[in-house]
Amino acid sequence: MASLIDTHTHLESFAHKGVLAETLVRAKDAGVEAMITIGTSPEDWRFYQKIARENAGFVHYSVGVHPCSVEETWPDEVAQIEEFWSQFSEPPPVALGECGLDRFHLPKDDAAKAEKIFRWQRAAFAAQLLIAAKLKCPLVVHSRGAFQECVEMIDASGVDWTKVVFHCFTEGEAEMAELTRRGGYGSFTGILTYKTAETIRAAAKAQGLSRFMLETDAPYLTPMPHRGKPNEPAYLKNTAEFAAGVFGVSYEELARVSTENARRFFGI
Repeated sequence: MASLIDTHTHLESFAHKGVLAETLVRAKDAGVEAMITIGTSPEDWRFYQKIARENAGFVHYSVGVHPCSVEETWPDEVAQIEEFWSQFSEPPPVALGECGLDRFHLPKDDAAKAEKIFRWQRAAFAAQLLIAAKLKCPLVVHSRGAFQECVEMIDASGVDWTKVVFHCFTEGEAEMAELTRRGGYGSFTGILTYKTAETIRAAAKAQGLSRFMLETDAPYLTPMPHRGKPNEPAYLKNTAEFAAGVFGVSYEELARVSTENARRFFGI
């Protein structure tokens, strides 16, 4: 069976429900050969490192401060990131992130509070960009309602664009062109399978199969035909099957190329 890599999932949700072990088994049975569980705050970094240690080669992890996790204490949290790349960290992360900007989840009824939180987001993102530039590590970007601002901040940061992926890419062809001409990537979730996602499918084709990477963002963004249920890494196969049709290639070819891309990008 052709194998896949889930480049972005959140395993903490399955652990909290007490179903992590069976979730990982189902992923393997569905042809997922590796996955990256994505850090969002210091609360999950150590836990993800432990899961990666216990599932060496199968589960990898990242560390970062998600924009929706950014609070006034963000400097203390960001200051903890680099220690995970130290010689005493086993295993080390494969990426920094997810980090970025999110306007969608800002308070809708308090403009002053929203502005304050967004200032914190920008400051936390800028600080993490400096660390990524120093470490020369892959960077996982969360951008919602703030694509151009994220691009401009990365441009100004000195980060190597060939190490940047905008996860859950939901922009159009013009935005994808902005990434690809800089050397950056977009990765795609189950949204790709939704009937209304023509713009996103066009962006995937504009990027091309040679740069295509898959993710679930589980437990969110469940692909068809499972939409309505919590997502899980095993459902990556459904997105991959659909993506093969988008690109007009066999499932085996889609799996081979996307897996090679993920291994090369994340160094796994």
